[in-house]
Amino acid sequence: MAAAGTGTTGPWEAPVRTLLRARPGDSPADVDARATPGFGGRKADAKPALAAAGEELSELQERLFAHGRTGGDRSVLLVLQGLDTAGKGGIVRHVLGMVDPQGVALRAFGVPTPQERAQHFLTRVRAALPAPGRIGVFDRSHYEDVLVPRVQGRLTPAEVDSRYADVTAFETEVAAAGTTVVKVLLWVSRDEQHARLRERLTRPEKHWKYDPQDVDARLQRAAYEEAYTDLLARTSTDAAPWYVVPADRKWYARLAVSALLLEALADLHLGWPEPAYDVAAELARLDASA
Repeated sequence: MAAAGTGTTGPWEAPVRTLLRARPGDSPADVDARATPGFGGRKADAKPALAAAGEELSELQERLFAHGRTGGDRSVLLVLQGLDTAGKGGIVRHVLGMVDPQGVALRAFGVPTPQERAQHFLTRVRAALPAPGRIGVFDRSHYEDVLVPRVQGRLTPAEVDSRYADVTAFETEVAAAGTTVVKVLLWVSRDEQHARLRERLTRPEKHWKYDPQDVDARLQRAAYEEAYTDLLARTSTDAAPWYVVPADRKWYARLAVSALLLEALADLHLGWPEPAYDVAAELARLDASA
């Protein structure tokens, strides 16, 4: 049995990227959203496992940041997609919240402005890519510019084809330039989504999180399931694979995403960068100033 942190040891039965990677023909509609693939523990076991993962994430993220400050070109991009209430915000708070915020660049993509609509749909995405040394997080992403207009009937099949071709070419280019792309589809069941939306309406402190359009999208769930199935088939590549994370159990989703990030960071094999100065000489200068 393998162990915490890198996803190949500790509580995990196998590398999480192997357990959760989308394969040709996969449909999120077939996912058991309450399952916990590769993790044999319960919620109580997840808390210490996440804390342990956080310690490793923090060190690996600091190494990445240090390399970015000293001329390195590596970065990591975490793409979070999912139906409304899937838990994207919780991932940002509970997983990325465990690392130094100065090394994280978060961007949430909303409805394009008129100026953005006048440009190629990937223009605003290019401008938001993480700088070297950073972990970039897209809370929703460039995929919204295909999924939503497709479901709403605002894109023709040919336009969908064109946009997916642009997306895969873009992600291949980004990966070749030094950014490790980790794409996560958080999948929540219909019943759990209903419960979470209802909670937003019955608890005043959560009213701000509710949008009437959430129900409109829920009524089109079958169309979104079909669109996501097509998305996985077309855009899960070796350069930028998709991982489908069961998300009814928030604690599992957070633990799984932390493991995916750890695996991505560990694959960079970053030690601490060598200084561009003479350490002994600087120590001597410092001590002389005492």
